[in-house]
Amino acid sequence: MRDTSPSSAPALTLEAREQNAERLLRVSARHSHDPLTEIDWDAPIDPDQFAIPPHRVSLYGTPLWDRLTPRRQAQLSVHELASVTSAGIWFELILMNGLVRHVYDSDLTTQHAQYALTEVADECRHSTMFARYITATGYPSARPSRRAQRRGKFHLLLNDTTLTFAGAIFVEEFTDAMQREMIRDESLQPLARSVARIHVIEEARHIGYAKPELERRWARMSPARRAVFRQVLGVLAYEAVNEAINPRVYALAGLDPREARAAAAQNPNWRATKVDWARKAVTFFTDLGIIDSRSQAMWRRASLLT
Repeated sequence: MRDTSPSSAPALTLEAREQNAERLLRVSARHSHDPLTEIDWDAPIDPDQFAIPPHRVSLYGTPLWDRLTPRRQAQLSVHELASVTSAGIWFELILMNGLVRHVYDSDLTTQHAQYALTEVADECRHSTMFARYITATGYPSARPSRRAQRRGKFHLLLNDTTLTFAGAIFVEEFTDAMQREMIRDESLQPLARSVARIHVIEEARHIGYAKPELERRWARMSPARRAVFRQVLGVLAYEAVNEAINPRVYALAGLDPREARAAAAQNPNWRATKVDWARKAVTFFTDLGIIDSRSQAMWRRASLLT
């Protein structure tokens, strides 16, 4: 049985924290990638090749989907991936800001703080990689929506490191599930799969850093703070999923953005996709007690729970 007495728990926690960071630093030294040199950015993109599996596109199975030509369907998949990637840049910038603030409040001689900076370096490369992918696809912007821009600035004002770690777990597990499917499907666009492969390899370390840190912080929270945290994280997850598919992807496919967005929101295939991609994060938060009967409403509203 774990010894949770006040005298022993802090020392054990700090020791385990350092051991985890030491392991992650070793793995980072062996398995870090430079997407600017390891990806063939000049290779042509086949306009008829999907970037994500067709059944994972938000309109798959709807009458609007059937109205699109096969090439338009493939194009929509590419633009949806570019949109998700754009949202990824938005969140990675928030995450990097939170990690730097975390280091500012830490002792940089600890391996825990040193790994946080290593993760910032990873995220810098990822954001650049995502921006290059967006440019290659012809998607018009890497900026978040105005709503997300406002929400991001509000999060930065909160300066809540614990929420940053929790948000990182949700977003990274969500995109990890999507990208692992992409890697396994050899019929998909090679450029998209190359981006996914690098991101999956390095994000596994980031998840391994964030989860035990959130567990430690959650254990120290008061009941009142836990109650607030549950609700705020639900809102963050809702905003992140809402930002993933920008309505401009539908306009680029020749569809009415409002009609298409409403169709996607009601599409059982798309709702099931979001549940599938969020499953690992939802399971982790449920086991930890962050998602409970009192905080499920926002997760259901975001179609992240069945």
